[in-house]
Amino acid sequence: MSENISELMEMLKQLEAVNSDIQGSAIVSVQGLPICSVLSQNSNEGIVSAMSAAILSVSERAVEELNRGQLKRILIEGNEGLIILSRAGNNAILCTLAKSNASLGMVFLNIQSVSKRIAELLD
Repeated sequence: MSENISELMEMLKQLEAVNSDIQGSAIVSVQGLPICSVLSQNSNEGIVSAMSAAILSVSERAVEELNRGQLKRILIEGNEGLIILSRAGNNAILCTLAKSNASLGMVFLNIQSVSKRIAELLD
């Protein structure tokens, strides 16, 4: 598992390197536990992980109840930037922070690519 963690960390660093609109990211378990992250030092990984899992769970339920198909991603917009949550396979969630003026099409493409690779490692 430790070699998977280093590979996952490298993916997160690469995500920021290829898209300057991305300001940080974390991989968390669907149970709300941190797996790895490249968030700012003042971010609490435990709280971010628990909130990400809770938001994803509630959002999946809402999509199901309202007959909207399968959940693709969750976009939370604050006045200082964006939080994008997406499934990364059956066992993980990718939480990505982006600038408020980010080019969302490119950010979504980058997230989708990394989510698939995370799923391959963790599923």
